[in-house]
Amino acid sequence: MADNTLFGVHGAALEVRSQRMGVLASNIANASTPGFKAKDIDFKAALANLEGGSSIDQGINGAIKYRMPSQPSLDGNTVELSSEQTAFAENAVQYQTTLSFLNGRINQITRALKGD
Repeated sequence: MADNTLFGVHGAALEVRSQRMGVLASNIANASTPGFKAKDIDFKAALANLEGGSSIDQGINGAIKYRMPSQPSLDGNTVELSSEQTAFAENAVQYQTTLSFLNGRINQITRALKGD
């Protein structure tokens, strides 16, 4: 992870949350697709992979897991829409929080460079 001295773990966390948002959105979009298997990114595993030196693609792909539904559907689809929507909303809040932290850090650096 090349930017860990400037932004710490937050730069990688933002990337993982962004990728997770896409995975969750795909699950929601395919809620009625027969045979679709819902996936999610294990955030802690992805972050650990990135901190261990994996590339973004390797770190995230290595942390993608299939969801196990609590109530399997007859058509083989494993998307549980309410769970996916909740996970998406939680991830969006966490993404925004991380983004706000990074914006604050960038503002600090900008002020320091300007001498404010």
